[in-house]
Order: sequence, then C-alpha cells, then structure tokens
Amino acid sequence: MCIKVSYLSNARYFMKKRPLILVTNDDGITAPGIRALIEIMNEVGETVVVAPDSPQSAMGHAITINSTLHCEKITVDDGPQLEYSCSGTPADCVKLAVNELLSRKPDLCVSGINHGSNSSINVIYSGTMSAAIEAGIQGIPAIGFSLLDFNWNADFYPIKEYIKKITAEALLNIIPKNVVLNVNFPKLKKEDIKGIKICRQAKANWVEKFDKRTNPMGREYYWLTGSFLNQDNGEDTDEWALKEGYISIVPSQFDLTAHHSIQLLNTWNL
Repeated sequence: MCIKVSYLSNARYFMKKRPLILVTNDDGITAPGIRALIEIMNEVGETVVVAPDSPQSAMGHAITINSTLHCEKITVDDGPQLEYSCSGTPADCVKLAVNELLSRKPDLCVSGINHGSNSSINVIYSGTMSAAIEAGIQGIPAIGFSLLDFNWNADFYPIKEYIKKITAEALLNIIPKNVVLNVNFPKLKKEDIKGIKICRQAKANWVEKFDKRTNPMGREYYWLTGSFLNQDNGEDTDEWALKEGYISIVPSQFDLTAHHSIQLLNTWNL
C-alpha cells in the first residue's frame, strides 16, 4: 500500500476544512495510548478530548445513572487540543461531549489507542469500542483503535502513519451509516506490518474460571481468569489477519437484530 500518495490527495481536503474530532478512550486520559492518538489527530483537525479520569477497561456500554458525573477542563501536556477529564464511563464521555461540551456535532470520533486487543468477542466487553459505538448511535462517524500490547509503555510509533491514513480515508469517504470501524494492530515493528485487511469478526470466546482466594481477614474473594479460544479457521477474520501480521478493520454495527432468524421465528406457534 502506498501511504505517501494517499496523503497528497488528503492534504487538499484538510486545507479546505479542519474537521472537529472527538477523542476518547477507556484506559484513562493520561494513558500513553490516548496521548499518542491526540498527537495524531492534532495533525488532522481540531481536537477535543473527553476521556475518563481513571481506567475503565472492560466496562462495555455501561452508563452512569445512579450517581453524579464530574467533568473538568484539564491540561495534561502541550498541544492545541481542548481536554476534559470525566468521572464516568467511556460511553458517558461521548454523551457528555455531544450534549454539553461541544458547540457542534463532531465530524469524527476516535477512541483509543487501547492497550490490548479488541478483536473478535472482545468487542462486546470493550469500553474503547463502546465509546465509538455510542458516537455511532448519535450519528457520528467513529473508529476504535487498539494495539495488541497490554504494556503501559507500549510502542505506538509503528502504527501512527496507519492511524492517520485510516482516519483520513474515513473523513474523505464517510463511514457507512450505523457502522463503526473496529481497528486492531498487531504488535510488530513498522517494517513487519504487511498491510491492512478488511475482515469479519472471528468466532471466538473466553474459557473462563474464577480463582477463589481468602484475604487476611478470612473473607473469600474471586479473581477472574481464563484463556482465549479461537474457534474460527477462516482466513477472512480479524484473528487470522492479526496473526499473519496485518492490521484488521472490522465494520461493526450496533443493530443486534439477528435478521436471518426472523423468518424462522415467524413459523413458531406464537
């Protein structure tokens, strides 16, 4: 793939219009992943950050309804971006941004860069992707970015040019309505990344168990553990692409209707 050629055409677009980009995540506003994403988005458009004040991983699409939300303008590092730290979940951050903090609807919402995978079934639990999905529900084109490296000090340099390219293409071509892009990057050196594959979500799940322990006060508690099981041998899945050294892009939707089952259910004696 030729990134340089694409940037020449994309540059003409950005000279005409500086898009408003909402940046959020689930690892917290000070996480290295979102700091790297903010730096990239500052090159693309006008950036506003609304992100959790603490880690909110695996929160899924949880929202705050039984307690108050707090939000304050902060400065984490140098840059032109406007930043807000929010006490809520990733989905809360997007709701608050759109309904209270922004003067107009963003042209794009980007979530991440997540420290760890959000491929296959992980998308269900992901706070990163739930923030992007919340944006999609509100009619905002959205992308979730994740790197297959849980290390807090993960190296995001090899994927920066790809993030910029994917973002530029999304702004130029417009993500289809009611679709959110789930982008996962393999943990590889820049020269070892083979390219980008448009994929489907692999059929996979976690085989889980609870490690039962007792604290010093004699009270029992549980620690969730497990192993990842990929049941899908297809060569068109996100898991296959990542294993083979490709970046995976899965177009995801928030309509959970199993449309193919409607006709069958209509044959039941209901």
